[in-house]
Amino acid sequence: MYGDIVNLLEFINRSPSPWHAAKTAGELLEENGFQELSWGESWSLTAGGKYYTKVYGALMFAFTIGQGKLEKEKALRIAAAHTDFPGFRIKPEAAIIKDGYGMLNIEGYGGAILYSWLDRPLSVAGRVSLKGKNALSPQTMLVDFARPMMTIPSLAIHMNRKVNDGIAINKQKDMLPLTAVLGQNGDKGFFDELIATELGVAKETVLAYELNIYPYEGGCQLGVARELVSSPRLDNITSVVSCLEGILAGTNDGLNVIALFDNEEVGSRTKQGAASANLMQLLERVYACMGYSRAEMWQGINGGFMLSVDVAHGLHPNYPDKADPTNKPVLNGGVVIKQAASQSYAFDAEGVAIVKSLCQENGILYQQFVNRADMPGGATLGSIASALVPVMTIDVGVPILGMHSARETMGAADQAALNKLVKALFCC
Repeated sequence: MYGDIVNLLEFINRSPSPWHAAKTAGELLEENGFQELSWGESWSLTAGGKYYTKVYGALMFAFTIGQGKLEKEKALRIAAAHTDFPGFRIKPEAAIIKDGYGMLNIEGYGGAILYSWLDRPLSVAGRVSLKGKNALSPQTMLVDFARPMMTIPSLAIHMNRKVNDGIAINKQKDMLPLTAVLGQNGDKGFFDELIATELGVAKETVLAYELNIYPYEGGCQLGVARELVSSPRLDNITSVVSCLEGILAGTNDGLNVIALFDNEEVGSRTKQGAASANLMQLLERVYACMGYSRAEMWQGINGGFMLSVDVAHGLHPNYPDKADPTNKPVLNGGVVIKQAASQSYAFDAEGVAIVKSLCQENGILYQQFVNRADMPGGATLGSIASALVPVMTIDVGVPILGMHSARETMGAADQAALNKLVKALFCC
C-alpha cells in the first residue's frame, strides 16, 4: 500500500505543472521501453510495439499494440485522465509595484478554493517560449523554480473582525501574491528578469509564458497509522499515475491506450483537451498503420471500453448531510464508481457491471458515488471524450476530501486499489 503512495508523491513532486506532468510521464515510459513518436510526422508501427506521443506539450498518449485482432470486441481498452489542476496562472506584464512591494498579476484557473491558498509558501512552474530561428519556430523551455517564491498574505483579524464569519474573496484584489520587497523605486521588469535568469537566457529573448503558481510544500502521509495522505494535486495526478501503472503492466493482446488530457479544469474544449479531435486522430492513425480499414476501425471502437479516471468526493466527517443518503464513499473504502443521470459522469448499467466484475475478479474494493438529488455536482472528461470517440465509458476514481483545495486528502489504500483496477482492464 505505502509503496503506491511513495510513487504517487514522488510523481506529484516532479509534476508542478501540466507540462511537467507530461514530461515526467514520458520519462517513466521511456524507462520502460516505450518509443516516442512525433505527432507531426508519419509513423511506422508493429505488433508488440510500445509507443507514446505528446501533443501541444501537456497532452500525452501512450499505447501498446498486441498480437491479436484489433477489430474484435473489447480489443480496444482506454484509460483517460487529466494533467491540469485548479489554481492560478500568471498574466503577461505581470509585475505590480505597490508601496515598494513586488506583486504579481494573476488570474484564476479552474474552480480553486481560494482561501486554501492564503499564507502558504508558493512557487512557480510552467513553460516559456523564447525567440527561435524564425518567427514560426519559437523555442520552448520548461521551468520550475522549485523553491519558495511568494505568498498570498491574508488580512489580520485585527483589521477584519468578521473574518471568521466568512468573507468574500476577490481574485483580482485579494489573491495577488507578494513576491519581493523592492523599495519605492522598484523595477517593474523584476519578474521578466527573474524568468530569464532562471533559464539562463537574455531577457529580450523571452516572448511569452504559461506559468502557474503551485504550493511549494510537498505531500505527506498522516493519521495514527499513516492511513491518510495530504498533498497538492491529488486531483488528478492520482489518476495519471494509475493510467501509467496500468499501461506498463498491460498484457491485453489488443490495443491498450492511455490519454492524459490537459484543460479539464476549464472545460476540456481546447486543442489539447478531451473535447479535441486528438483521441480520434490517434486511433485512426494506429488502425491505418496496422493495415485495418475504416470499417474495421469503427468495429473496434464500437466494441471498446474506456475508464475515465478522475477523483471523487469522499464522505466528509463534518458534513455528512452533503452526501447522498445511500451512496457514501469513504476514504480507504476502495475505488469509486461515479454515475449521474445527467451524464455529467459517463455511465451505463452494462459499463458499471464490467467495472464491478473487474473489481470482484481481482479482489478490489469498490464503492459508488451519486450526488444528492438537490445538489448539482461536477463533471469529468468521460462524457466529453466518449461523445467524440463513441466507446462505452465509465467514470471512476479515488475518493478525496477538500477537492480543489491547495491541499487535498485521500486514503492511502485507495491509490493501490485504483492502480489495480486500471491494470486489470489492460490485462484481462
